[in-house]
Amino acid sequence: MSAQKGAYTPSLEKFLDTLKSRPVQASVELLVSLLKRRQIKGSEACATATAHILLQVVARDKWTNVDQLLGRIQLIGKKLVAAQPHELATGNIVRRVLGLIRDEASEDRNDTATNSSRPASPIPAPSHASSPTKPVRPPALATIGSFARTQSMFNLLSDPNVFPPTGSNASTPGQVSGASTPILSIQATNVSALRSEVIDGIQEIMDEIKSVDEQVQTYADIFIHPGDYILVYQPSRTVQKFLARAASRRKFTVFLVVDPSSAADSDSHYASLFKSMSSSGSNVITILNSGLMAYMSRVDKVILGARAITAQGGVVVDAGAAAIARAARERRRTVIVLGGVYKLSSESKLLPESQIEWGDPSKHVNFADGALVSHVKVKNAVSEFLPADHVDTYITNLGAHAQENLHTIVADHYKEEDIKFELYGKAQR
Repeated sequence: MSAQKGAYTPSLEKFLDTLKSRPVQASVELLVSLLKRRQIKGSEACATATAHILLQVVARDKWTNVDQLLGRIQLIGKKLVAAQPHELATGNIVRRVLGLIRDEASEDRNDTATNSSRPASPIPAPSHASSPTKPVRPPALATIGSFARTQSMFNLLSDPNVFPPTGSNASTPGQVSGASTPILSIQATNVSALRSEVIDGIQEIMDEIKSVDEQVQTYADIFIHPGDYILVYQPSRTVQKFLARAASRRKFTVFLVVDPSSAADSDSHYASLFKSMSSSGSNVITILNSGLMAYMSRVDKVILGARAITAQGGVVVDAGAAAIARAARERRRTVIVLGGVYKLSSESKLLPESQIEWGDPSKHVNFADGALVSHVKVKNAVSEFLPADHVDTYITNLGAHAQENLHTIVADHYKEEDIKFELYGKAQR
């Protein structure tokens, strides 16, 4: 048994496999642990894991009204965000699900209000009183009162005082009321319908996350032209597919900038990119970031992958990408950022320095350098913040956007009350 436990390597796939067989609360605690230890990392993986765990909460938790469900999602959302505050996609999915619940609950209330305005067992009205344009028919004249009997049938249909107010004695014979249907069964029906609608909505969010790369790459033909010189830095899978799509239709040159510490692994890490580019006749030139300024004069466009995008247009990128963007700005080169809408955060209180994630410095200095380690504090940045004025265009699965249009996307995907809800604490360095 010990050998099996030792061979177990936590990952997103293994976490998802255990969801159905594990209690919901235990799955939440496991995900919190995996996020803290960075065994699930990256915007897509964190967004996917968050969507799956919230789906389990909606489907398997016992809740009887919308407020209970919202409170449960908010509580779990805070735990997940606190576990890894640098992954903004986690909070984005939490807020998306909260907004989804509010939308579905609002529609459900409207449907309930419409149905409750109709009597459970309507009393047949005289044939000359029926109106095809009115969904609600008045009760018999004998059950209303002396004043009502003197009114015309039109006034009966338009006068709200004809029907008894809420809270009146619904058990009085002949009164129009829905009290014959138990209220608890109505609530149970609404909860079941709401649960089903929210589950469908979360699954749509998960499908959106999966299809981001395919949707973003459809815009490659618009932004990459024949003969262009494109500079990329440690390209993500989204950027690689974007380049591959353009290379299938035209020839251009890519400057692939890599960090010197990872240059030895670049050939294997970007093997699919080299293959797709060479098969179409395009060229890939690998350069170290220490010498990229010598190539910047030849560059037409810089394409960067986003870890997260803020509502104001700032972008969380891999460490080293900000220097490239600054160099491109000095040379007046176009900087394009790629990322799905699920990476667009509505958070406005984040400070740029709080989004710098510090990682393992062992690739720059290790304990073999004993004298150096004991006298020098080495910090290795994993990510950094790129200001909005360094970016020209944002390409998401919804299309290309300028910085001024990002607030429109935020308004379309997040509710105002969820934007104001505090999910993020101070990021731990």
